[in-house]
Formats: sequence, C-alpha cells, structure tokens
Amino acid sequence: MSADDKRNEQVDELNEAVNATEEQGEAETAGAEEGSELELLKAQLQEYQDQALRAQAEMQNVRRRAEIDVEKAHKFALEKFVKELLPVADSLEKAVESTEGHENAGELVGSIREGVEMTLGLFMNGLKKFNVEQVNPVGEPFDPQQHEAMSMVPAPDAEPNSVVAVVQKGYLLNGRVVRPAMVVVAKAEDAPKIDEQA
Repeated sequence: MSADDKRNEQVDELNEAVNATEEQGEAETAGAEEGSELELLKAQLQEYQDQALRAQAEMQNVRRRAEIDVEKAHKFALEKFVKELLPVADSLEKAVESTEGHENAGELVGSIREGVEMTLGLFMNGLKKFNVEQVNPVGEPFDPQQHEAMSMVPAPDAEPNSVVAVVQKGYLLNGRVVRPAMVVVAKAEDAPKIDEQA
C-alpha cells in the first residue's frame, strides 16, 4: 500500500468519525428537542385538563343556581296573589270585631257575625293550604324582620321592646314576609323622652 493510499484511508476514517460524531450530535439534539417538545405537550395537556375541570365545576354551579331559582319561583309564585287577598282577610276580621259587644242587639247581628266568622275561617284555611301564615305577635319581643313599629307606648306590665298591640296582622308565605305586622311596642320606663318641640 502506497503512502497516498494510506493517507486516503486515514482521511476516509477521519471523515467517517466526523460524520458519526455529527450524526450522534444531531440525534442528541433531536432527542433533546423531542424531550422539550414532550414536556411542552405535557404542560399543555395539564392546562387543558384544568380548564375542563373548571368548566365542569362551573356548569355544576350554574345548574345548582338554576335549581334554587326554580325552587324559589315555585315557592313564592303566589306572593303577589297573596298580597291582593290580605285586605279581604283584614276586612273580614274587622267585620267580626265590629259585631263584638252587639250580641244583645238581636239575632240579625248574631247571624251576620256567625256568617262572617265562617267565611273568615274558610278563607284562612285556604291560605294555610298554600303555606300562608298569619303573624299576630302580641306579647312577643319586637322583631324588625317581621314587625313594623307604629309607635312606642309606656307599658309597665309588659317587657320593654315587646309587642303590646297589633294594629294590622302580618303574613308569611313559606316563611318569607309578605306583609310585616304593624305593631305598638312597649317603651322602657327609663327611656329618654323625645322633645316634641325640637
């Protein structure tokens, strides 16, 4: 083998080694790129899974709120209707009250009273069927959620801030106030007097 042939053979070996090294470097670079691309895809997948879970939770919340709204609509659909009927109950009660003390006036007043009491009873039973409750808080502590104070009076026999008289009864529909009871409240004896001229 001549010197030129040896040199050519060495050059070929060197070229093969360089090519092998370059190919190995390219493979490592491609592997690194594939690894970083894989990590990027995993991160995107995790983000999409989080978004899907949040969307699912939001849909459950919307569904729950809608169910609550529908339930409230069913419970309180009669509220306006009940408000319109309450003056009828008030009138019937006033009619019964107006006949008190007139029992000796004759059979006519007695029969009218009996008829109005029966009508009032039927009416109140009809309201109860639809979960309408009457609020008549005489003797109870004043509750601003269910009562509307019309005045305060000194009442030594009653507890301070308790209801001593009801001007107009209140009503609840499924536990929610439709009309607050208009009441007179007992004033504490040591309460400061309001200067009316001020």
